[in-house]
Amino acid sequence: MAASPPPTVAGEPKDAAFRPYVPAGAELAELSPKAVVLGSLLGVVFGASSLYLFLKVGMTVSASIPVAVLAITIFRGLSRAFGTRPTTILENNVVQTAGSAGESIAFGVGATMPALMLLGYELEWTRVMLVSVLGGLLGILMMIPLRKAFIVKQHKALPYPEGTACAKVLIVGEHGGSHAQTVFLGFGVGFVYQILMKGLKLWSSEWDRAITGIKGYTKAVVAMEPDPVLLGVGYIIGPRIAAVMVGGGLLTALMLTPMIAYFGEGLPGVLLPGQKPIHDMSAGEISGQYVRYIGAGAVAAGGILSMLNALPLIVSSVLGSFGALGTGRKAAEDGGEGDGTVEAPRTDRDIPMPLVFLGCIALVAVIAASNLIPTNPVGRVIGGAMVVVFGFLFVTVSSRITGVIGSSSNPISGMTIATLLLTCLIFVLLGWVGPEYRLAALSIAGVVCIASSNGGTTSQDLKTGYLVGATPWKQQVAILAGALVSAVVMGGILLWLNDAYSTVTDRAGDLPAVKADAAALKDTEAGPDGKAYKVWWVVNPEPGVLPGKYLVDEAGQARYLIDPGIGGRLNYSTTGADLKKFNPPQPRLFATIIDGIMKGDLPWGLVILGAVLAIVMQLAGVSALAFAVGVYLPLSTTLPIFVGGLIRLVVDRARRFNAEESDMSPGTMMSTGLIAGGSLAGIIIALLVVFEKAGQALDMSRKVGEEVQYLLPAIGAFAAIAATLLIVAMAGKRPVVEDAKDVEAIVTEI
Repeated sequence: MAASPPPTVAGEPKDAAFRPYVPAGAELAELSPKAVVLGSLLGVVFGASSLYLFLKVGMTVSASIPVAVLAITIFRGLSRAFGTRPTTILENNVVQTAGSAGESIAFGVGATMPALMLLGYELEWTRVMLVSVLGGLLGILMMIPLRKAFIVKQHKALPYPEGTACAKVLIVGEHGGSHAQTVFLGFGVGFVYQILMKGLKLWSSEWDRAITGIKGYTKAVVAMEPDPVLLGVGYIIGPRIAAVMVGGGLLTALMLTPMIAYFGEGLPGVLLPGQKPIHDMSAGEISGQYVRYIGAGAVAAGGILSMLNALPLIVSSVLGSFGALGTGRKAAEDGGEGDGTVEAPRTDRDIPMPLVFLGCIALVAVIAASNLIPTNPVGRVIGGAMVVVFGFLFVTVSSRITGVIGSSSNPISGMTIATLLLTCLIFVLLGWVGPEYRLAALSIAGVVCIASSNGGTTSQDLKTGYLVGATPWKQQVAILAGALVSAVVMGGILLWLNDAYSTVTDRAGDLPAVKADAAALKDTEAGPDGKAYKVWWVVNPEPGVLPGKYLVDEAGQARYLIDPGIGGRLNYSTTGADLKKFNPPQPRLFATIIDGIMKGDLPWGLVILGAVLAIVMQLAGVSALAFAVGVYLPLSTTLPIFVGGLIRLVVDRARRFNAEESDMSPGTMMSTGLIAGGSLAGIIIALLVVFEKAGQALDMSRKVGEEVQYLLPAIGAFAAIAATLLIVAMAGKRPVVEDAKDVEAIVTEI
């Protein structure tokens, strides 16, 4: 299809050279029901896998390109099977647009909502769903007025790397089949591997070795989780970031933990925030009770530093957005439908601005009126105003930064930290420090976090649409639909994973000897024995009492501990089987910030140590945020990520891929499949955790014997899947990016 220039529009340069792939005058099928439905379903699939991935490693990867590849392949297969008309490139673009919302919402939900439990509140589905829906829709609506500023007027200045790559995938659609086969291969391999490892337990899901025999150097443990999800993440993020992350993990495992053990060995008592003498602690306990705060400080500082690095972009984004809005209003006054000039072309029609503004007002009104901000009327109004101000500010910042460095490097965590700090400081200045304001602060930050994340994703999708010649308002409707579906589902998946990995125990060693003031406790809950108990939330560590949710009798004696699956401290299930829980860094950090500012109860010394560490790494030219995440996460998580990064390094150097080709290479597609397949298998395996009798029946490790616990070695199984990734990446065809005659004009412009 030959590209032709769109009609000149009032208010735009008459000599604009850009020509989209599909001309503005062409009328192709676009916002069809099948495209919206498939996009929403793929959004749920990739959103669920992204949520699982985030809970494991505190990060997600962009899903736009895999969704685009799958859309082309699925529709082509259905067309051949049933003889229906082939789908258009614009329908495939609608699929990737609707599907991309799931990943961005999953990040915001996983980053903020688990902090509820750490602050002493129940993780309620209605609250999670409200934050997801309102934040997701608000981010899209706030981005729409910025489209002309960022996508049209700054087309050459803001390349939007992932959006441009996705456009090329759609345009060179005839090559989508081989890419899709590789994605499906990775999906199958990752799914089966995960089921064999964590379902049938043919090999251990974690390998570790303690370093012993060195005087004064104890509690040092080298560990690795042989997980296909982590391997795929490492390949996608590349060797540089993977090396920085594993560097943080090595610092924690081989320096900070042994150092605390060395200096604390002779201490006779308990050193807060620890709960028992250091010489009685394991390496995991030292890491959880001391190093975690260092990691939280490093993550906070890293997020703020990433914001400061982007400060010139932030300032120019805010100023440019207001300037562009003013230009758009002037253009509408000078020439428009009412004065006889030509109607805006199809490729320049957004959802009408009055509807956008009314939608924003309605969403903010719902936020202020709902139980998300459970304060007095004045507090609700101020909270709603904060959502508007911080939301628009950081949606603007997120959209601009995504245009420069892509969505994967977008510092959403830093924006959320800034929102929390400012919100909590305002509340403290107003004297609002009660429990309801802690909940309000987290809710405001959650909405802004999801809005910022989805705003950046929306801008990336609109860039793709601008390049291929999509209709903006149809794209905007598609991503609103996809965001709504994904937002409703993500809350349920989060609660499901938390409940599946929760532990209910009455072991004496896990229960505090200190009694609670039962008369002051209001909430009641039925225990495993069917009796009614009062609920005692311990959020801040006390001597002899670890944080958690306890069920206590009328005398105040704790009878049960309900340890959550996300952020929990116990490493076994209700029946005593080994269980690795989710501990992403962001929820712990956000809860720490809220408590630290509004209650003044924070181990500031450890937090400051982490902040200084991040500053030193930034001054040394290392990504402070990536290193800080590595400090917070266990080495067992970052080591397989590093292996994936090494494989990417070998492949890129051997095949001599440039950055653009590598993003579309067989190795990247295989890794995407590994992440999706392994993550979805992990969600399914949660069923075996809930129905433990079925899990025990499938557990092959219990049938081997005492001398040999597992049938296969963990390192051998991981080496096999790593070798598979390497072979596929090296043997695949070189990505075809710029060889189609029909895309000559668009490729030149890109």
